[in-house]
Amino acid sequence: MPIHQVLTQQRVPVKIWTNDVDERSRQQLANIATLPFVHHHVAAMPDVHLGIGATIGSVIATHKAIIPAAVGVDIGCGMVAARLSLTANDADEKSLKKVFDQISRDVPVGRAQHQDDRVLADAVRPFEPGLKALTERHPQLLKAFGKFSKWANQMGTLGGGNHFIEVCLDEDDQVWVMLHSGSRGIGNAIAAYFIELARQDMQRWMIQLPDRDLAYFPEGTEHFQDYVEAVHWAQEYAMANRQAMLELVLAALARHLPAFTVTTEAVNCHHNYVAQEHHFGADVWVTRKGAIRAREGDLGIVPGSMGARSFIVRGKGNPESFCSSAHGAGRRMSRTAAEKHFTEDDLAAQTEGVICRKDKGVLDEIPGAYKDIDQVMTNQSDLTGILHTLKQVVCVKG
Repeated sequence: MPIHQVLTQQRVPVKIWTNDVDERSRQQLANIATLPFVHHHVAAMPDVHLGIGATIGSVIATHKAIIPAAVGVDIGCGMVAARLSLTANDADEKSLKKVFDQISRDVPVGRAQHQDDRVLADAVRPFEPGLKALTERHPQLLKAFGKFSKWANQMGTLGGGNHFIEVCLDEDDQVWVMLHSGSRGIGNAIAAYFIELARQDMQRWMIQLPDRDLAYFPEGTEHFQDYVEAVHWAQEYAMANRQAMLELVLAALARHLPAFTVTTEAVNCHHNYVAQEHHFGADVWVTRKGAIRAREGDLGIVPGSMGARSFIVRGKGNPESFCSSAHGAGRRMSRTAAEKHFTEDDLAAQTEGVICRKDKGVLDEIPGAYKDIDQVMTNQSDLTGILHTLKQVVCVKG
């Protein structure tokens, strides 16, 4: 499918891969497109929906400036998936229930963390020098970290919200492990600290913005390089966190399922991050806020909701999307609205056949609160090709 609509009333156009976009999200996209450093156009993926400052599902290329709130508070949030040598015949319901319980014991979720920072000491150690250097330049960060000062204990933990761990079957009944998480509390604290610094800079320089959450750091100014280093640190931490959890989940499966091997190299991709890239004749900073990189040949993961299908994809390198793709189904309604609209019986019906929590504590993640993932994939057929279609049989929510 081609681009569905283009907004042209701003300094640069906004190109949108869906007609399913609400007015508030359209306004956020228009606000971004008025900024003087935005390059060529703004791209909105088919899962686009309202965010803070910048819409989730947007791709923003910028000249010599970065918007911290567009990168978001869960810096480096993303997905990892791996295919195993097991098939559906190796994983009956009784064994999968044991796997669900084992993962729930071995991987802390929500606000929980590992009680001993030595659990994943080897994974944590490479991050210590970078964080020490950052806090020496910004000692206020130590106060901002607060309860997240035990960041080492959060390596290998899931977090809350829409984060999840799943065991899935693909179109050939092969078993996959897939999970979604980011940089945990430490990434959130880093993001909040620098977002506030950017707002203060805007006030000091008397720069007027259509939304205070679009405060930015220009290259060459006091805080730009420190933010770049901090966001890179958090992105790398997020990727290591996913890898650490993957290993914990594989160990949990090994306790209750037949012996297996990992048959494909894990796909580990961010969908909340910033990187330097070259697009439309310029070297720019590309912020993907709820979008994955989809250069020609890139492997990526586009998950549905906890009761819907997910997809392993290969990028087509479409320049109009800045070589990007949707990162999932995208919310159709807020968490509060979902809790008011649906019941636990609805949740049970919409997650039939999936071993997962079916209580009011995860009602805000009910599939009905999300857009139709199949429609999302249809809308971005010019951005990615589908390699594998996955359906979860186990889902552990954050």
